[in-house]
Amino acid sequence: MNPDEVKQRIVDGLPGCEVTVTGDGSHFDAIVVGEVFDGLSLVKKQQKVYATVNDLITSGALHALTIKAYTPAEWEKAQKLQVS
Repeated sequence: MNPDEVKQRIVDGLPGCEVTVTGDGSHFDAIVVGEVFDGLSLVKKQQKVYATVNDLITSGALHALTIKAYTPAEWEKAQKLQVS
């Protein structure tokens, strides 16, 4: 697995989101920003992202994925606070 493969899975599963994925091998970090997360709890946001790569996790191709999911407004605020 490479970051681009993980990113493409998330983009395909959550159209309209901005996605950044870093990492290598089987451990990755993802930042996902989109209106799709509006009104959702942190856990629900992460569940939406995990759902896009669940088969990779189940197969063992993807061992660890750290997710930070934001609405555009939350992302703007996080960037101002330099929390990414």
